[in-house]
Amino acid sequence: MTRRSTFTDQSVTYGAIGATLDPDLLRYPPSGFRPAEDSVKLGSGRERFDRAAEELMTWGVQKGAGFEVAEVAPGTGAQYTGIAYDADGSPLTEQPTARAEQRFAADGTPFVSAGMTAVLRRRERFRTRVVPVLVVYVVDEPGRIGFAYGTTGESPEHGEEAFVLEHRDDDSVWLTIRSALEPRGGIHRLLAPLVRRRRRELTRAELRALHPAYT
Repeated sequence: MTRRSTFTDQSVTYGAIGATLDPDLLRYPPSGFRPAEDSVKLGSGRERFDRAAEELMTWGVQKGAGFEVAEVAPGTGAQYTGIAYDADGSPLTEQPTARAEQRFAADGTPFVSAGMTAVLRRRERFRTRVVPVLVVYVVDEPGRIGFAYGTTGESPEHGEEAFVLEHRDDDSVWLTIRSALEPRGGIHRLLAPLVRRRRRELTRAELRALHPAYT
């Protein structure tokens, strides 16, 4: 199932929450956002999937791409399952809330969970990229696992990025990264071509992060 947090403790800096779940993201992105989707084959077999899944869900993509993952705060476990309505079509005053059980890696490290927050820092040439994020949903299905986070503060871009691992029917294991991002306002919009180029460089690093040839 796919789960989204309730965002009761902290707000993201964009309105299109869950945009990376939309199958038509690339054709019909939210207004003003740049959509992207990239995939890489990591190998094959259940063992490869299980190992990559544990790395992915303990911030392995971010660390492998050169980020320091700091100020990690656990999620509440509360999940957003959609707005519930009464018989007259009005939203219920008390919305039902599902909760997901926290999962852990073999060494006891907690898996990324909905509502978790962190600050990602990465040195890039003459500056350090700082991206505060909130995990907006977690995917946890047989043969499919991952999560997405959205920006919560000042950063070069605002929006959402998703990292999903799949063990496909042909036994191959794939990592897919989807994003819906917009440049920050002011001078950052003038620097949009540079921001886009650095985004592509970052995505390539993220795609390599879990690949056996680089780990």
